[in-house]
Amino acid sequence: MTTEQGIVFAVLGATLALFIWNRLRFDVVAMLALLAIAIAGLVPTDELFAGFGHPAVVTVAAVLVISQGLVNGGVVDNIARFLGKVGHRPTIQVLTLTAVVALCSGFINNVGALALLMPVAVWMSREAGRSPSLLLMPLAFGSLLGGTMTLIGTPPNIIIASYREGSEAFGLFDFAPVGAAITFAGVAFIALVGWRLTPRRGDESGDDDKLFSVGDYLTELKIPEGSPHAGATLHNLLAESGEDRDVVVLALIRDDKRQLAPSTYKVLQENDLLLVESDTESLQAFLDNTGLELGSRMTPNPKRTKRHGKAVKRN
Repeated sequence: MTTEQGIVFAVLGATLALFIWNRLRFDVVAMLALLAIAIAGLVPTDELFAGFGHPAVVTVAAVLVISQGLVNGGVVDNIARFLGKVGHRPTIQVLTLTAVVALCSGFINNVGALALLMPVAVWMSREAGRSPSLLLMPLAFGSLLGGTMTLIGTPPNIIIASYREGSEAFGLFDFAPVGAAITFAGVAFIALVGWRLTPRRGDESGDDDKLFSVGDYLTELKIPEGSPHAGATLHNLLAESGEDRDVVVLALIRDDKRQLAPSTYKVLQENDLLLVESDTESLQAFLDNTGLELGSRMTPNPKRTKRHGKAVKRN
Protein backbone atom coordinates (compact mmCIF):
# COMPACT_ATOMS: atom_id res chain seq x y z
CA MET A 1 0.00 0.00 0.00
CA THR A 2 1.36 3.40 -0.99
CA THR A 3 1.47 6.44 1.27
CA GLU A 4 -1.32 8.13 -0.69
CA GLN A 5 -3.56 5.09 -0.34
CA GLY A 6 -2.89 4.98 3.39
CA ILE A 7 -3.88 8.63 3.77
CA VAL A 8 -7.08 8.07 1.82
CA PHE A 9 -8.08 5.09 3.98
CA ALA A 10 -7.21 7.03 7.14
CA VAL A 11 -9.39 9.97 6.07
CA LEU A 12 -12.26 7.63 5.16
CA GLY A 13 -11.96 5.86 8.53
CA ALA A 14 -11.93 9.14 10.44
CA THR A 15 -14.91 10.40 8.42
CA LEU A 16 -16.88 7.23 9.16
CA ALA A 17 -16.02 7.53 12.86
CA LEU A 18 -17.27 11.13 12.93
CA PHE A 19 -20.48 10.10 11.20
CA ILE A 20 -21.05 7.41 13.84
CA TRP A 21 -20.14 9.83 16.65
CA ASN A 22 -22.89 12.12 15.37
CA ARG A 23 -21.72 15.20 17.28
CA LEU A 24 -20.92 17.21 14.16
CA ARG A 25 -23.24 17.93 11.25
CA PHE A 26 -22.82 15.66 8.25
CA ASP A 27 -21.94 18.50 5.91
CA VAL A 28 -19.26 19.76 8.32
CA VAL A 29 -17.71 16.28 8.49
CA ALA A 30 -17.71 16.03 4.69
CA MET A 31 -16.01 19.42 4.34
CA LEU A 32 -13.39 18.44 6.93
CA ALA A 33 -12.64 15.30 4.94
CA LEU A 34 -12.27 17.37 1.77
CA LEU A 35 -9.97 19.76 3.62
CA ALA A 36 -7.82 16.88 4.89
CA ILE A 37 -7.42 15.53 1.36
CA ALA A 38 -6.44 18.99 0.13
CA ILE A 39 -3.87 19.51 2.90
CA ALA A 40 -2.36 16.10 2.11
CA GLY A 41 -1.94 17.21 -1.50
CA LEU A 42 -3.91 14.30 -2.94
CA VAL A 43 -6.18 16.58 -4.98
CA PRO A 44 -4.97 19.56 -7.04
CA THR A 45 -6.17 22.89 -5.68
CA ASP A 46 -7.95 23.86 -8.90
CA GLU A 47 -9.96 20.62 -8.81
CA LEU A 48 -10.79 20.65 -5.10
CA PHE A 49 -14.41 21.77 -5.53
CA ALA A 50 -15.01 20.26 -8.95
CA GLY A 51 -17.23 17.59 -7.41
CA PHE A 52 -19.91 20.16 -6.59
CA GLY A 53 -20.50 20.57 -10.30
CA HIS A 54 -20.77 16.83 -10.97
CA PRO A 55 -23.97 15.88 -12.82
CA ALA A 56 -24.93 13.52 -10.00
CA VAL A 57 -24.83 16.32 -7.41
CA VAL A 58 -26.78 18.72 -9.62
CA THR A 59 -29.35 16.05 -10.48
CA VAL A 60 -29.91 15.07 -6.84
CA ALA A 61 -30.32 18.73 -5.87
CA ALA A 62 -32.85 19.23 -8.68
CA VAL A 63 -34.79 16.14 -7.64
CA LEU A 64 -34.96 17.39 -4.04
CA VAL A 65 -36.36 20.70 -5.31
CA ILE A 66 -39.01 18.78 -7.24
CA SER A 67 -39.79 16.76 -4.10
CA GLN A 68 -40.37 19.93 -2.10
CA GLY A 69 -42.58 21.22 -4.89
CA LEU A 70 -44.71 18.10 -4.57
CA VAL A 71 -45.05 18.75 -0.84
CA ASN A 72 -46.12 22.34 -1.42
CA GLY A 73 -48.53 21.22 -4.13
CA GLY A 74 -50.44 18.96 -1.74
CA VAL A 75 -49.37 15.60 -3.18
CA VAL A 76 -48.45 14.32 0.27
CA ASP A 77 -51.88 15.34 1.56
CA ASN A 78 -53.52 13.19 -1.08
CA ILE A 79 -51.24 10.25 -0.28
CA ALA A 80 -52.01 10.62 3.43
CA ARG A 81 -55.75 10.60 2.75
CA PHE A 82 -55.36 7.47 0.62
CA LEU A 83 -53.25 5.65 3.21
CA GLY A 84 -55.70 6.65 5.94
CA LYS A 85 -58.32 4.39 4.32
CA VAL A 86 -56.32 1.14 4.38
CA GLY A 87 -57.30 0.25 7.95
CA HIS A 88 -55.18 -0.78 10.92
CA ARG A 89 -54.11 -4.31 9.90
CA PRO A 90 -50.29 -4.33 10.00
CA THR A 91 -49.83 -6.44 6.87
CA ILE A 92 -52.02 -4.14 4.77
CA GLN A 93 -50.41 -1.01 6.22
CA VAL A 94 -46.88 -2.27 5.55
CA LEU A 95 -47.73 -3.47 2.04
CA THR A 96 -49.47 -0.23 1.03
CA LEU A 97 -46.91 2.12 2.56
CA THR A 98 -43.91 0.19 1.23
CA ALA A 99 -45.37 -0.05 -2.26
CA VAL A 100 -46.18 3.68 -2.35
CA VAL A 101 -42.73 4.74 -1.16
CA ALA A 102 -41.08 2.35 -3.63
CA LEU A 103 -43.07 3.83 -6.51
CA CYS A 104 -42.29 7.39 -5.41
CA SER A 105 -38.60 6.58 -4.96
CA GLY A 106 -38.30 5.73 -8.62
CA PHE A 107 -39.12 9.29 -9.67
CA ILE A 108 -38.29 11.73 -6.87
CA ASN A 109 -35.14 10.19 -5.31
CA ASN A 110 -35.37 7.64 -2.53
CA VAL A 111 -34.23 10.05 0.21
CA GLY A 112 -36.84 12.61 -0.82
CA ALA A 113 -39.59 9.98 -0.95
CA LEU A 114 -38.63 8.73 2.48
CA ALA A 115 -38.74 12.25 3.93
CA LEU A 116 -42.18 12.85 2.40
CA LEU A 117 -43.80 9.72 3.80
CA MET A 118 -42.18 9.50 7.24
CA PRO A 119 -44.81 11.78 8.87
CA VAL A 120 -47.56 9.67 7.31
CA ALA A 121 -46.00 6.47 8.68
CA VAL A 122 -45.73 7.95 12.19
CA TRP A 123 -49.35 9.12 12.04
CA MET A 124 -50.55 5.66 10.90
CA SER A 125 -48.62 4.00 13.74
CA ARG A 126 -50.14 6.29 16.35
CA GLU A 127 -53.63 5.77 15.00
CA ALA A 128 -53.15 1.99 15.22
CA GLY A 129 -51.56 2.18 18.69
CA ARG A 130 -48.29 0.57 17.60
CA SER A 131 -44.64 1.53 17.73
CA PRO A 132 -43.59 3.64 14.70
CA SER A 133 -40.65 1.27 14.11
CA LEU A 134 -43.09 -1.29 12.73
CA LEU A 135 -43.68 0.97 9.70
CA LEU A 136 -40.54 3.11 9.61
CA MET A 137 -38.11 0.25 9.01
CA PRO A 138 -40.13 -1.25 6.11
CA LEU A 139 -40.52 2.31 4.79
CA ALA A 140 -36.73 2.74 4.72
CA PHE A 141 -36.16 -0.55 2.89
CA GLY A 142 -38.97 0.19 0.46
CA SER A 143 -37.40 3.53 -0.49
CA LEU A 144 -34.05 1.84 -1.14
CA LEU A 145 -35.67 -0.83 -3.31
CA GLY A 146 -37.73 1.64 -5.32
CA GLY A 147 -34.68 3.78 -6.05
CA THR A 148 -33.18 0.98 -8.15
CA MET A 149 -35.93 1.16 -10.79
CA THR A 150 -34.94 4.36 -12.61
CA LEU A 151 -31.92 6.48 -13.46
CA ILE A 152 -32.84 9.26 -11.02
CA GLY A 153 -34.08 7.01 -8.23
CA THR A 154 -30.77 6.89 -6.38
CA PRO A 155 -27.46 8.78 -6.69
CA PRO A 156 -25.36 5.65 -7.49
CA ASN A 157 -27.40 5.10 -10.66
CA ILE A 158 -26.68 8.68 -11.75
CA ILE A 159 -22.97 8.28 -11.06
CA ILE A 160 -22.79 5.03 -13.03
CA ALA A 161 -24.66 6.65 -15.93
CA SER A 162 -22.20 9.57 -16.00
CA TYR A 163 -19.30 7.20 -16.61
CA ARG A 164 -21.07 5.66 -19.59
CA GLU A 165 -21.67 8.93 -21.41
CA GLY A 166 -18.77 8.25 -23.73
CA SER A 167 -20.61 5.38 -25.41
CA GLU A 168 -24.39 5.00 -25.16
CA ALA A 169 -25.78 6.73 -22.07
CA PHE A 170 -28.25 4.96 -19.83
CA GLY A 171 -31.87 5.98 -20.30
CA LEU A 172 -34.36 6.71 -17.54
CA PHE A 173 -35.84 3.20 -17.48
CA ASP A 174 -32.78 1.14 -18.46
CA PHE A 175 -32.49 0.02 -14.83
CA ALA A 176 -36.17 -1.01 -14.66
CA PRO A 177 -35.97 -4.69 -15.76
CA VAL A 178 -33.68 -5.60 -12.87
CA GLY A 179 -34.79 -2.90 -10.45
CA ALA A 180 -38.50 -3.61 -10.82
CA ALA A 181 -37.97 -7.34 -10.23
CA ILE A 182 -35.90 -6.66 -7.11
CA THR A 183 -38.45 -4.13 -5.85
CA PHE A 184 -41.43 -6.42 -6.39
CA ALA A 185 -39.73 -9.32 -4.61
CA GLY A 186 -38.48 -7.09 -1.80
CA VAL A 187 -41.86 -5.44 -1.16
CA ALA A 188 -43.57 -8.84 -1.13
CA PHE A 189 -41.06 -10.19 1.39
CA ILE A 190 -41.33 -7.11 3.62
CA ALA A 191 -45.14 -7.17 3.59
CA LEU A 192 -45.48 -10.90 4.26
CA VAL A 193 -42.47 -11.73 6.43
CA GLY A 194 -40.05 -8.85 6.94
CA TRP A 195 -42.17 -6.60 9.17
CA ARG A 196 -42.58 -9.47 11.63
CA LEU A 197 -38.80 -9.45 12.20
CA THR A 198 -38.57 -5.79 13.23
CA PRO A 199 -37.59 -5.19 16.88
CA ARG A 200 -40.54 -5.02 19.22
CA ARG A 201 -40.73 -2.23 21.77
CA GLY A 202 -41.97 -2.70 25.30
CA ASP A 203 -45.66 -3.16 25.98
CA GLU A 204 -47.25 0.29 26.09
CA SER A 205 -50.30 -0.85 27.93
CA GLY A 206 -48.42 -1.55 31.12
CA ASP A 207 -49.55 -3.66 34.04
CA ASP A 208 -52.50 -2.71 36.18
CA ASP A 209 -50.27 -2.60 39.25
CA LYS A 210 -47.95 0.06 37.79
CA LEU A 211 -48.52 3.68 38.63
CA PHE A 212 -48.79 5.96 35.65
CA SER A 213 -50.30 9.23 34.58
CA VAL A 214 -51.62 10.42 31.27
CA GLY A 215 -49.01 12.79 29.88
CA ASP A 216 -50.25 13.35 26.33
CA TYR A 217 -53.51 14.79 25.03
CA LEU A 218 -55.32 14.94 21.74
CA THR A 219 -56.42 18.54 21.54
CA GLU A 220 -58.25 20.78 19.08
CA LEU A 221 -56.68 24.20 18.66
CA LYS A 222 -58.55 26.97 16.86
CA ILE A 223 -57.13 29.72 14.64
CA PRO A 224 -59.10 32.67 16.06
CA GLU A 225 -60.47 35.50 13.95
CA GLY A 226 -57.90 38.23 13.47
CA SER A 227 -55.03 35.87 14.23
CA PRO A 228 -51.73 36.79 12.52
CA HIS A 229 -51.40 33.12 11.57
CA ALA A 230 -54.45 33.29 9.29
CA GLY A 231 -53.01 33.45 5.79
CA ALA A 232 -49.64 32.06 6.93
CA THR A 233 -48.41 28.50 6.59
CA LEU A 234 -48.41 25.75 9.18
CA HIS A 235 -44.62 25.77 8.89
CA ASN A 236 -44.48 29.37 10.11
CA LEU A 237 -46.81 28.55 13.00
CA LEU A 238 -44.65 25.64 14.16
CA ALA A 239 -41.46 27.67 13.73
CA GLU A 240 -42.84 30.42 15.99
CA SER A 241 -43.72 27.91 18.69
CA GLY A 242 -40.03 27.27 19.44
CA GLU A 243 -37.52 24.51 18.72
CA ASP A 244 -38.10 22.72 22.03
CA ARG A 245 -41.81 22.18 21.45
CA ASP A 246 -43.35 18.72 21.73
CA VAL A 247 -46.50 19.33 19.69
CA VAL A 248 -47.45 17.08 16.78
CA VAL A 249 -50.10 18.23 14.29
CA LEU A 250 -52.15 15.18 13.30
CA ALA A 251 -54.92 16.76 11.23
CA LEU A 252 -56.39 20.01 9.95
CA ILE A 253 -60.17 20.43 10.17
CA ARG A 254 -61.77 23.01 7.87
CA ASP A 255 -65.46 23.24 7.00
CA ASP A 256 -66.08 19.89 8.74
CA LYS A 257 -63.52 18.22 6.45
CA ARG A 258 -60.50 16.58 8.05
CA GLN A 259 -57.11 16.54 6.29
CA LEU A 260 -54.81 13.97 7.85
CA ALA A 261 -51.10 14.75 8.27
CA PRO A 262 -51.39 18.20 6.65
CA SER A 263 -48.46 19.61 4.73
CA THR A 264 -46.36 22.07 6.70
CA TYR A 265 -46.86 24.49 3.80
CA LYS A 266 -50.64 24.39 4.09
CA VAL A 267 -52.01 27.93 4.34
CA LEU A 268 -54.11 28.38 7.46
CA GLN A 269 -57.42 30.24 7.60
CA GLU A 270 -59.50 31.78 10.37
CA ASN A 271 -61.57 29.25 12.37
CA ASP A 272 -59.41 26.33 11.21
CA LEU A 273 -59.06 23.57 13.80
CA LEU A 274 -55.75 21.80 14.32
CA LEU A 275 -55.85 18.35 15.94
CA VAL A 276 -52.59 18.18 17.89
CA GLU A 277 -50.97 15.74 20.28
CA SER A 278 -48.93 17.11 23.17
CA ASP A 279 -48.26 16.96 26.88
CA THR A 280 -49.78 19.67 29.03
CA GLU A 281 -46.61 21.71 29.54
CA SER A 282 -45.70 21.83 25.86
CA LEU A 283 -49.31 22.57 24.95
CA GLN A 284 -49.45 25.55 27.30
CA ALA A 285 -46.16 26.91 25.94
CA PHE A 286 -47.47 26.45 22.41
CA LEU A 287 -50.65 28.41 23.20
CA ASP A 288 -48.67 31.20 24.87
CA ASN A 289 -46.30 31.57 21.91
CA THR A 290 -48.87 31.39 19.11
CA GLY A 291 -52.04 32.91 20.57
CA LEU A 292 -54.23 30.00 19.41
CA GLU A 293 -57.36 29.02 21.33
CA LEU A 294 -58.39 25.67 22.73
CA GLY A 295 -61.11 23.97 20.76
CA SER A 296 -64.02 22.01 22.11
CA ARG A 297 -62.20 18.78 22.93
CA MET A 298 -59.17 17.84 25.01
CA THR A 299 -58.94 14.12 25.71
CA PRO A 300 -56.13 11.89 27.04
CA ASN A 301 -54.42 9.73 24.42
CA PRO A 302 -53.97 6.22 25.88
CA LYS A 303 -51.96 5.01 22.87
CA ARG A 304 -48.82 6.94 23.77
CA THR A 305 -46.23 5.54 26.18
CA LYS A 306 -47.16 6.16 29.78
CA ARG A 307 -44.70 8.18 31.86
CA HIS A 308 -44.36 6.65 35.31
CA GLY A 309 -44.20 8.66 38.48
CA LYS A 310 -45.25 12.03 36.95
CA ALA A 311 -48.46 13.57 38.14
CA VAL A 312 -50.31 15.57 35.51
CA LYS A 313 -53.24 17.67 36.58
CA ARG A 314 -56.15 17.68 34.17
CA ASN A 315 -58.16 20.87 33.95
